[in-house]
Order: sequence, then C-alpha cells, then structure tokens
Amino acid sequence: MGVRRIGAREFDFSRRVAVMAIVNRTPDSFHDKGATFALERAVQASLTAVADGADWVDVGGVPFGRGPAVDLSEELERIVPLVSAIRAASDVVISVDTFSARVADAAVAAGADVVNDTSGLWDPDMAAVVAANGAHLVLTHSLTPPRTPHPSPRYDDVVATVVEHLRSRIGVATAAGVPFENLIIDPGHDLNKNTLHSLELTRRLGEIAELGPPVLVALSNKDFIGETLDRSQYERLEGSLASAVLSIREGARIVRVHDVRASVAAVRMTEAILGWREPAWLKHNM
Repeated sequence: MGVRRIGAREFDFSRRVAVMAIVNRTPDSFHDKGATFALERAVQASLTAVADGADWVDVGGVPFGRGPAVDLSEELERIVPLVSAIRAASDVVISVDTFSARVADAAVAAGADVVNDTSGLWDPDMAAVVAANGAHLVLTHSLTPPRTPHPSPRYDDVVATVVEHLRSRIGVATAAGVPFENLIIDPGHDLNKNTLHSLELTRRLGEIAELGPPVLVALSNKDFIGETLDRSQYERLEGSLASAVLSIREGARIVRVHDVRASVAAVRMTEAILGWREPAWLKHNM
C-alpha cells in the first residue's frame, strides 16, 4: 500500500490510518437512535467530527439491520442534501453507506467520494455505477440481503470464508470497471457473525489485509465488544479503542467510529508508537 488520493485528500496507507466518523440520518440507527436524523443536526455532527480530527465522514440513510422499509425517494432525501452540505463546507472525504446503486449515483453527483456498500454488491448495478463515476468502493463481507433477519451463522473457518468472499467481490468489481486501486475491503465484523467470529477476524486481520486493498474495520460499540466485556451499548468505548489499535497493528488502515475525539487520539498515538508519526511536540527531558 502506498499513497492513495481519495477525493481532495491523500493518504499514505503504508504509515497513515484514516479515522472515519459515522453520521446517520435514520430514526432507528444502531447507536445514536435518531440523534442526527434532522438535516441540520447531521450537518453539524459531520462538521464537528471534522473539527475533532476525522479524515472522513460516512453518511447513511438506511441501517443495514432489520427494520421498516425505506423507499428510494426517502433514502435519497436523507442522503443527498447532507452530502451536498458537507461538501460545501469541507474537503473531508465523504462516503455514502448504501446498498442502492441509484442512491450511490446521486450521492457521488452531490459530492461523495466513496460508496460504502455493506451488502457486498447486493445490487447488481452497484459496481458499474461506481465505475462510471470514478468513485472508490468499499466491499464488505455479509451473507444475507440488507434489512432481513439473520440466521445463526456457521463457518468452518470464518477468516478463510471472508477472504474468499472478498476476493470474489474484488473480481466482480474490477470486471465492472472499478480500478483495483479504488477498492477498500471490510471483513464485516458482527455482520452475520457471532462474537467468536468477530474476535477471530480481529486476531487474524492480517490474512485479510494480504488481499491488497486498504482494510476498513467497523468495530465501534459493536455487540462482540459488549458480549466480550459484559458492557451495555454505551459502555464500550474502551473495548472499541482496544479493538481499533490491535486492528491497526494487524493491517487496518481505516477505522469507522462513533467517538471521534477519543478514536483520533488512540489512532495517532498508535501511529507514533509504530514509528509512522512524529510527536506533536517534544519537551520532556529534552
């Protein structure tokens, strides 16, 4: 991995980790429960995240998990004005979390740089739309269609399965015209996986990184952290930070987070310990 330009920003993923802030315009989002559903609140949350050090803002209008249907016009109304407002105010990288090719197309036209498709190309038109727009694409491992009940997952080797699935998605995307250098991969922690599977993915993340594209990890406040530590949803910050730090050591280069300030500090400290970043200043015993 070397320098990659995403939108207006450059990232040297050989020695840099991007912090991606989560902003959802949904009344039933996993973590914020609708706190940023109103457009003005979503815009403010996005710009606050940038001020707190986020390199990237990931905006969504429909949660991946089960819930009431959201029609295309509603998803577009949630996403497009938000993308436009962020782009007008900042050069931050913007990704749109959607499994709809039509929403992806409109979001990129409004200023998004990346399509974060947590369904793993469930929409057969998605890869072609991304290719036509010259956007980056996040490919994620998941098993079932979005917004549907998940069966209890079974894997002989969860890491091997995820690697093969992502390899096949890379093939589909590149065949549709998405350049390999525009791809990002996400093993999909907790998506059709239990806690033991997510822990195994984290421990062996290096095997996934060997596929080549930068690895994105979406770990923040997830159930595998809560079950591991016996913590409720809003008591998982320490576990989220520990998971992110270990994931970076194992090859992650983009971390998707709810708690931006704490995550930025943990990531930048990790970069410094690994010798990738100079301290902000030096005074102690100098």
